[in-house]
Amino acid sequence: MEISFKTQIGEETLSFQTGKLAKQASGAVLVQYGETIVLVTVVSSNEERDVGFLPLSVEYQEKIYAAGRIPGNYFRREIGRPSEKETLTARLTDRPIRPLFPKGYCYETQVIATVLSMDKVNDPDILALNGASAALEISDIPFDGPIAAVRVGRIDGEFIANPSIEQRKISDINIIVAGSRTGVIMVEGGGEMVSEAEMIEAIYFGHKKLQPIIDTQEKLRESVGVEKRECVLAQHDPKAVERVRDAAASRMAEALIIPEKKERQRALAALKADVIENLGEAYADQEKEIHHILNDLQHDLCRDMILEQGRRIDNRRFDEVRPINSEAGILPRVHGSALFTRGETQVLAAMTLGSGQDEQRIETLSGEESQPFMLHYNFPPYCVGEVRRPGGPSRRDIGHGALAKRAIETVLPDRENFEYTIRIVSEVLESNGSSSMATVCASSLALMDGGVPIKAPVSGIAMGLVTDGEKVVVLSDILGDEDHTGDMDFKVAGTADGITAVQMDIKIKELPRGILEKALGQAKDGRLHILDKMKETIQSPRKELSPYAPVVYTVKISPERIGDIIGPGGKMIRSIQSETNTQIEIDDTGMVKIASVKKEDGEKALEIIKDIGLEPEIGQVYDGSVVKITDFGAFVQIKPKTEGLVHISEIAPYRIKKVTDEIQQGDLIKVKVIDITPDGKIKLSRKALMKKNDKSGANNKQKSKPE
Repeated sequence: MEISFKTQIGEETLSFQTGKLAKQASGAVLVQYGETIVLVTVVSSNEERDVGFLPLSVEYQEKIYAAGRIPGNYFRREIGRPSEKETLTARLTDRPIRPLFPKGYCYETQVIATVLSMDKVNDPDILALNGASAALEISDIPFDGPIAAVRVGRIDGEFIANPSIEQRKISDINIIVAGSRTGVIMVEGGGEMVSEAEMIEAIYFGHKKLQPIIDTQEKLRESVGVEKRECVLAQHDPKAVERVRDAAASRMAEALIIPEKKERQRALAALKADVIENLGEAYADQEKEIHHILNDLQHDLCRDMILEQGRRIDNRRFDEVRPINSEAGILPRVHGSALFTRGETQVLAAMTLGSGQDEQRIETLSGEESQPFMLHYNFPPYCVGEVRRPGGPSRRDIGHGALAKRAIETVLPDRENFEYTIRIVSEVLESNGSSSMATVCASSLALMDGGVPIKAPVSGIAMGLVTDGEKVVVLSDILGDEDHTGDMDFKVAGTADGITAVQMDIKIKELPRGILEKALGQAKDGRLHILDKMKETIQSPRKELSPYAPVVYTVKISPERIGDIIGPGGKMIRSIQSETNTQIEIDDTGMVKIASVKKEDGEKALEIIKDIGLEPEIGQVYDGSVVKITDFGAFVQIKPKTEGLVHISEIAPYRIKKVTDEIQQGDLIKVKVIDITPDGKIKLSRKALMKKNDKSGANNKQKSKPE
């Protein structure tokens, strides 16, 4: 039986439909907004896995046919590796639903969102998240929902729910808010240096606008009427729990206050090994369970330390930022570099500049796009003292890189004023919490070291939360262990003037407004403190680019001259690039960009382009070729397809009887533009470049073209 419900969100109708497609899935929902349609399915295994975590996977797939196109790659099909957008949307869907499964639920579960239609107006990412909640709601899978999500924009001071793709380009706030009936669950996005108060208003505008989506999902669930499966969640052996806690609690409490991460980990590892050994053969077959009990104990003791003892692992105040050190210009050959260290988290950022040909070109549902700014985040195993095979970027790497990119992108110079492609690579050398925010700081320093005229430096900080429902503690600059045992990971980046990026995830059901306001206010203090420390290293962008950076020149030519510069089959432009060792780009408007490693090469190419592409102006001097002789003068070609007349009176500074007494067809001579008539005829003078008493013309006349 087909069931559907609709609700109005922003300018479009959002609809949920089930019972028609993918009926063998545990839950399947077709979500439509405008003419964008996403099918979301969820399936959960009936067999429990013996793992200590929720085995949930979320996949998001964009089918190019959804936009009425054929893929542009060699295979003409969607290739296996997900795009960055697909990865980020999968993470966006995963993060708010993951905390809402029962603790201890160990049944393999998979959510797949497939874009079936894309109207190029409404982004399907929001539909995937809403569809995941709806599919879980109507399935037999235990899920503490529903939740919903909207995108929030702001144009001319007015908030907009689910702005279109075009509206987002002129919006100064762009965030995605996910929430339940009574609180916020996730925030993802950024703004153009907006205040904390404005960000709070945007978040709760979004929370208000998502309520009708929750209403609609509840109606859908009631109409489908599927009962949730009965799940007997595994419980630890009470006797084992008591034995382990008695044996380990006091020693573990002492180990947890060791400030250095590696020493603390060694002490905890030794303690756990001792406990397992001392329990003896009676618990030999429960070693995995003992590990789970010890981990739970560590979790509880860390939280108790904060809530009951009022202290942190490293004895910092709750609002205190770890010690900061930074350096700039540490890599001589890259175009900008910086090393940023905060506590036991350290990031090296390397910035390189390129031309327009270095832009990243990606195929999206909206068509092919070019990205002149890239930020790539790498998290090698050695940064946390592990041994594993290095590979391509993980979902986490892509997500952290995208967050840092969003934080930095707002302060980059306008493309019209800085004609470079920018790539930053963040190498995480050590990690003990908030490497993504350290990436923001290091990237900002590297840009300034490289002379990129950013609008303002950017810093970032990760905030944490520990609450038992009554007591609430907000932590600034959280450690890795505080992130693991806490209830919130709230990353905030921005300048001294406002926020440029936010990302909030929680492990509890929802977050009240008061806590969110406190976290943002405390984050601002931390962000400003970090900015002050960064300014001790470098206060503003360097005045000049690195001598190893490419030099970019731009010149606007007449669109009618584009063909002359390109030449038949591109012969002319290839010749210029080969002769001058440069890269040349021309767009349809006649804008020419020249990139070269050496300044003199770029200037040489620029002169060639100007000579071919610019229209003559009065006063300019050219080396021209005599193409035709007449009784009244000579026609001289001063550039391809451009000729002018040297009247007989302008050939020499003295009287001559015949033109051929001075010049012959094929001669190369210097001429000056002395007039351009309204109809475009060019008047040239040879006389204007000759000395008054020069009767030989030797200073002006060059040897003829070879036959």
